[in-house]
Parts: sequence; C-alpha cells; structure tokens
Amino acid sequence: MTLPSNLDDPDVSGYAWRRYRRLMWWMASAASVATVIAIIILHMRNPDASVHLYIAAAGGVFLSVMLGAALMGLVFLSSGTGHDEAIEDRLEEERNKP
Repeated sequence: MTLPSNLDDPDVSGYAWRRYRRLMWWMASAASVATVIAIIILHMRNPDASVHLYIAAAGGVFLSVMLGAALMGLVFLSSGTGHDEAIEDRLEEERNKP
C-alpha cells in the first residue's frame, strides 16, 4: 500500500517547486561564476588555444555544476516534503522479525 505524499497537496508542492527553482537560479549564477573563472585560468595557462577548447570547457563546467545542482535539489525536494517516507517498504516485515 502506498502512503499519501505531501507532494499530492498543491500548496506544499507549489512551495517545494518554487524553492527548487530558486535554488536552481542561485546555482546557475554560481555555475556562471565558476565557468568564467575556469575560462580565465584556462586562457592564462594556454593563451594560444582554439576557441573550440574554450567553448567545450565552458559547456562542460557549466553543465556539470548544473547537473549536480539539479540532482541534489531533487533529493532535497523529495526529502524536505516527506515524499521519501511515502514509499512502500516491502522488506520492513523481514527486518522486524526476531
């Protein structure tokens, strides 16, 4: 039997998704700063590099930070709303046996 989740409530889910989007905007800002710093350091160490290297490095740094932020944000959203507790634990009876 699946327990009801707090994300089923429109008010709770609306608040949680607004908080998630706010977190993602902040992390996009942090990813942009990290990308600029990485490009500056890359240019200082290798000034004759092709523009393609800078584009690939910028994309890699930005997307890596955003992917990590998105996944961790979803973990925080799931845990913070009580959604994790709403699962059916099929092994609970076996664990509670003496």
